[in-house]
Amino acid sequence: MGFIDAFKRWRLASKGMSSGKKRRTSTVSENKVVYSMERSVWMKLLIYPIFAALACLITAFYVSGDTLFHAQGLRRSLICLILAAAVVLFYHIRNALKIGNGKVVLVFGGILVHLTLLRIVCYLCDANHWPMDYRLLLPPLAFAPMVHSVLVGRYAGVFSALSVSLFGCLLMPVQEIFQFMIMSLVAGSIAVALTRKVRRRGSVLRAGFYVGVVTLLLAITFDKISLTEIMTPYGFADEASKVLVVLAGGLLTGMVVSGLLPALESLFKLTTNISWLEMSDLNHKLLRKLQLEAPGTYHHSMVVATLAESAAEEVGANASMCRVCSYFHDIGKLKKPEYFIENQGEINPHDSLTPTMSAIIIIAHVKDGVDMAIKHKLNPKIIEVIREHHGDSLVQYFYHKAREQRLDSEHQIEEGIENQDDLPEVDVKNFRYPGPCPTSRESCIISLADCVESASRSMKKPTPQKIRNLIQEIVMDRVTSGQLDKSGLTMRDLKRVCDSFSATLRSMMHTRIDYPKDDPGTRKTHNPSAVKRQNGNGVPTDQTNSLTRTKS
Repeated sequence: MGFIDAFKRWRLASKGMSSGKKRRTSTVSENKVVYSMERSVWMKLLIYPIFAALACLITAFYVSGDTLFHAQGLRRSLICLILAAAVVLFYHIRNALKIGNGKVVLVFGGILVHLTLLRIVCYLCDANHWPMDYRLLLPPLAFAPMVHSVLVGRYAGVFSALSVSLFGCLLMPVQEIFQFMIMSLVAGSIAVALTRKVRRRGSVLRAGFYVGVVTLLLAITFDKISLTEIMTPYGFADEASKVLVVLAGGLLTGMVVSGLLPALESLFKLTTNISWLEMSDLNHKLLRKLQLEAPGTYHHSMVVATLAESAAEEVGANASMCRVCSYFHDIGKLKKPEYFIENQGEINPHDSLTPTMSAIIIIAHVKDGVDMAIKHKLNPKIIEVIREHHGDSLVQYFYHKAREQRLDSEHQIEEGIENQDDLPEVDVKNFRYPGPCPTSRESCIISLADCVESASRSMKKPTPQKIRNLIQEIVMDRVTSGQLDKSGLTMRDLKRVCDSFSATLRSMMHTRIDYPKDDPGTRKTHNPSAVKRQNGNGVPTDQTNSLTRTKS
């Protein structure tokens, strides 16, 4: 189909009826097949047996003679299958409807890679006749939990830590199973705890170092590293090498995970807080252009970002994503910045347009924003927020203006001043945004913050109660109109969002003291001698008296 479309465009271009270029479209809306596979239950049911088979292949075959069930291949395979089925069932019950198939592949694939690394370490220990202790000290015990915690979330990290610990026990010698289970669980848990909200790549390296330190302490506790022998000249080399292996292994794990993150983000279409922080640079070409050509919109976006970020933190949403998406949510206004009130001067271009035409221009900034975002290869989440931040709401100002003009025309027709043919058509569809409505908590929060910030600009003499009433009115209007049905926010979350908006707006819209001005008719002449007479605090007497009168 792509070749046929290209040929059609070439023929139209040769006749002068087309530019020969294809309009940019969003990947999410374009490739419906990929999207359906991402949410397909049948794809999950295909992934699960593949994972179980590969996990059994890694842990059940070609094992050394001192591991669990080494002489009973059938029983060992059965144990692996039961364990794999339990892991899959537990994961499916918890995440069946909440996670896409891409993340499922990432989680189970990460577990398989972790088990493969563990299997390689066991093979090297057997082939080179290394001491048994190296089976516990060499493996990267925090690899899968660290990757999943950063990319998918804390639950996925804990799940992978438990899974690799259970499967890894099948590769360990019988006498080392307990020690391995404890070390693997603790190392994975520490990695998850330290990478819960990673915002810098250096934090991943620091987490790897702490994992190495904790593993070292556990190795000393289980007597895998002897502190007494390390003090002797005969055992110093062996024990010191074990210490270096443990610490270097933790650091190397952090370095490898930090290096793999960009590739995994691109492959599985994920965005970590690290990437969101990198995208929050205000020197982006579009933001610089917005600052210069539409300063009112730029300031509006900054305020929306502050409102959305604070509210997202209150309800546990992705605050970094809310901030970055808020920066770019109105970039479509760059096409016609003078048609938006925050960028207007003394002249309003809408005065010379019909309400319908004005509404078309206002609504078009969503489509223009999507086009500009795709052209500049912005994150798909940003494009999603641009499309959804107005939902399918109504451009009320111009809709009511069109209704008023129609009523005036009807009165003039009744009086015989105008003809029936001159009566303007008012179709509500022409005054609605194309949608869709917000489909994520972050998109919903940004949509509410955008509406609240715009409405707060029209308030006169704002008070805390006025601000709260305005916010509650806006939020309830969105709820009753069905704009928030797909957002995933509960009424409790919306209450927290309202409280956060109120607190942030109160701090932004606080009133200042009205300083008194001197009356030129009563201003006294300067008395040099009075300046020299000062009180004990070093303030001239005239100034002290003036301050006293002002306070009274």
